[in-house]
Amino acid sequence: MLLELARLLQDQFGALNVFGYLTFRAIMSALTALGLSLWLGPRVIRALQSRQGGGQPIRSDGPQTHLAKAGTPTMGGALILLALVASTLLWSNLANRYVWIVLAVTVAFGFIGWLDDYRKLVLKNSKGLPARWKYLLQTVFGLAAALALYLSADVPANTQLYVPLFKTVALPLGVLFVVIAYFMIVGFSNAVNLTDGLDGLAIMPSVLVACALGVFAYAAGHAVFSSYLQIPHIPGAGELTVFLAALAGAGLGFLWFNTYPAMVFMGDIGALAVGAALATIAVIVRQEIVFIVMGGLFVLETVSVMLQVASYKLTGRRIFRMAPIHHHFELKGWPEPRVIVRFWIISVMLVLVGLATLKVR
Repeated sequence: MLLELARLLQDQFGALNVFGYLTFRAIMSALTALGLSLWLGPRVIRALQSRQGGGQPIRSDGPQTHLAKAGTPTMGGALILLALVASTLLWSNLANRYVWIVLAVTVAFGFIGWLDDYRKLVLKNSKGLPARWKYLLQTVFGLAAALALYLSADVPANTQLYVPLFKTVALPLGVLFVVIAYFMIVGFSNAVNLTDGLDGLAIMPSVLVACALGVFAYAAGHAVFSSYLQIPHIPGAGELTVFLAALAGAGLGFLWFNTYPAMVFMGDIGALAVGAALATIAVIVRQEIVFIVMGGLFVLETVSVMLQVASYKLTGRRIFRMAPIHHHFELKGWPEPRVIVRFWIISVMLVLVGLATLKVR
């Protein structure tokens, strides 16, 4: 929006040419989203408290330290979405199709999370949105995004699978691209949701991954940088740097209120949206494998649940004291802040490994 306005006025005001620089708009997008989050945060929290009454229900069979969190409002992910969408619309190039696809995915999956949270917290339906309906909606929106990317592909790189560490490996996927994109989007939306069990545990790794993906998006959209780094050149992908910067800013603003002890929880409205948005961008910049590495914490949390369920059904025994795995360490006696910070450290290391693949070819 501001870019279009600047273009109209740049003949009269030469200083507005700075809006043409992607790095400038990305920085401003992050600062805008951060500022909006900090400003709207107290207002959103008060509104959630007034509408939710008892707040987030706490499982009695979980860590006993969580019982003190009863009454904390959730659906705080709405704060992330408000700041993210507003900042993206202000600072991005609205003629870019990737921006609209990612925004649509973010809002759509946020809507699914809102339905689930609303039924649990406002309508007091402990089951929330039935699993079959949640998965159906995720499937519809995930497939829609995958098909939109497949049908709008305008260069071969858009639908090829690139393997990190190998400079010449680019496998044409054809229609298989839709399948991979679908599983990435739906899978990571649920993975981030599973990780969102402790104060700040999910949002900080999301911010870290968003920043790293921003580097990939910027390089992929730049013909010279992508050629030098030997990564696929995706025309227009650089504009997603503005979105990712907004996500990082909105996430840090949310963390101000979500850090231990949390004043508000993210809820499905934020976790599903953030996970789906990150995965969609990873698909666009053709870095699915690297994204799985950088988002390894989310993968670990998901795999721990899958192993726990499979083991219990097959043998009647549990592998972990409780799944997802962050609860296992809590029940072993680790204080919640220790679990959170150590998992953050793991996330930092995984993101650095992913970034290292930019030069290791």
